[in-house]
Amino acid sequence: MSSSNIFTRLIRGAWNGLDTFRRLMHLFLMLAVFAVLLAAFLSGGGPDIPKSAALMFSPSGAIVEQPYGDAIEQAFEELSGSERPQTGIRDLVEALRAARDDERIKVVALDLGNVVSADLSKLQRLGKELEAVRATGRTVIAYGDFYSQAQYYLAAHADEVYLHPSGVVFLDGYGRFRTFYREAIDKLKIDWHVFRVGEFKSFVEPYLRDDMSPEDRSSSMVWLSKLWDQYQEDVAAVRGLEPRQINEYAANFTAELEARGGDLGRVALDAGLVDELRTRDYVRQRMIELVGEDAESHSFSQIGFRPYLKASRKLERHRGEVAVVMAAGEILDGEQPPGQIGGDTLARLLRNTRHDDSIKAVVLRIDSPGGSKFASEVIQREVQLLREAGKPVIASMGGVAASGGYFIAMDADEIWATPVTITGSIGIGAYLPTFSRSLDALGVHVDGVGTTPWSGQFRLDRDLSEGASKIIQLSVEYGYRDFINGVANARNMAVEQVDKIARGRVWTGETAKELGLVDKLGGLDAAIESAASHAALGDDYKIRYIEKELSLRESLALGLATHARSLLGIEWRTNGLNNVISQIADDLGRLAKLNDPQNLYYHCLCDIR
Repeated sequence: MSSSNIFTRLIRGAWNGLDTFRRLMHLFLMLAVFAVLLAAFLSGGGPDIPKSAALMFSPSGAIVEQPYGDAIEQAFEELSGSERPQTGIRDLVEALRAARDDERIKVVALDLGNVVSADLSKLQRLGKELEAVRATGRTVIAYGDFYSQAQYYLAAHADEVYLHPSGVVFLDGYGRFRTFYREAIDKLKIDWHVFRVGEFKSFVEPYLRDDMSPEDRSSSMVWLSKLWDQYQEDVAAVRGLEPRQINEYAANFTAELEARGGDLGRVALDAGLVDELRTRDYVRQRMIELVGEDAESHSFSQIGFRPYLKASRKLERHRGEVAVVMAAGEILDGEQPPGQIGGDTLARLLRNTRHDDSIKAVVLRIDSPGGSKFASEVIQREVQLLREAGKPVIASMGGVAASGGYFIAMDADEIWATPVTITGSIGIGAYLPTFSRSLDALGVHVDGVGTTPWSGQFRLDRDLSEGASKIIQLSVEYGYRDFINGVANARNMAVEQVDKIARGRVWTGETAKELGLVDKLGGLDAAIESAASHAALGDDYKIRYIEKELSLRESLALGLATHARSLLGIEWRTNGLNNVISQIADDLGRLAKLNDPQNLYYHCLCDIR
């Protein structure tokens, strides 16, 4: 069936060619600043922390469990800004926790203008950390020219929330929108053969339809509504409002805006979402009153969270007996960089923890919509071997752990999820495009002979025969049975019971617990504590994050980029048109990356757009 990968290889080849050109451009930029930055980077240690300062909490791009790409790629993108930047949530959490015990940090200032996206699970985690900062008596101040929904969630946790008089708080709720290609595929005379089990398994729908199926529409609305309800409850609680007031703000925005003559800021102020409408100079002066003035910048005394983290981080924080192994991104076969889950890469990390006698328990931190069936099985086996070796394995689900993301979690001793984790999607899909009609239209024809009925049957330039289709469909059905049987065995459930709640359907963590797919509700910290308890470590344990080790070259490149960002004050904003174009580019990129040997996927398109 190797010829069935021709189409994927064509897309991957074109994609890799463009990616190589992009990297070369990044390299030229890197070389242009390398000498200056290298000298600055090697000239001294961490930055000085003022005796009285504000910690600038300023994430950029998407807030993620693990930034995508190897260190070289991250460095290029950090400097060029040609890709949407990402901020790892672990760095943000660590900076806030360090600030709680640092007498030099008087204020945490939320600069959220560059936050592009963050799922509700991560927002809740950061919200709890901000509440913990406030509990120490420190002041948290948020200022924004414009607050998106994700930005406002964090801003709402501040003691003082300021909005520019010409600004707006825009709450658009949660939606799930996909790009559909069926009509384009028909016009190109491509026969896109799709195979799946589960009427709610929507992974393949963009190539089957021009709109969302009724099953996917109804299923999605259930979990999207739960997310929106939770968002309202969380924001209302910290702002002293009723949840219905948050929904009313969004639902009646046009009418309220009209009543105030188009004054966007006044709508947010009157709704109680912000405390004052103020210009930047007022907020700057307010910060000077709280932490003092920096004479050189003529602004308030401050330090960014990245240099602060570098100055305050201690090496012993990364040694310990409870290992946290990150599994973030799509699941792909083979070796993959951080931000994607390589079957071989993650399996090796898990295998290393199994043979490390200092590690007594493992937390598998999952933030993944799934992907390759084969790679998921490779990872699953290493989880089973860890348990057989007597080491407890706790699965901790982040924003999403669906389809293959759930598959690699199901054999853990315990599965933890947050109430708003997106999980389930227990199902399987496959696709195989053929181009005989496209080629016919161009006057290109294929003919030949073979020694068996299967000779040339999986060539993409020939029609797919009924027998070949049956092979794929039977493989898909077997994969589904294997999935639900695995869930049944791991969760002590009847196969019929699993099938009833599977069929590709997506659930929130709260509902998944009620259905028996999840054991407990809680975040990463709770899962780590549970792992230590299972290993009988008590309170005397340390945490070690297990990740792919960086080479000297990678460490230097990433360090240079981070230093450049701090030194030059580089910040990037994502262009709205780029966001629209990137949706189609993401779909093409996903096709180029998918590499399961049998083209079978435990995958969920359950991202929110």
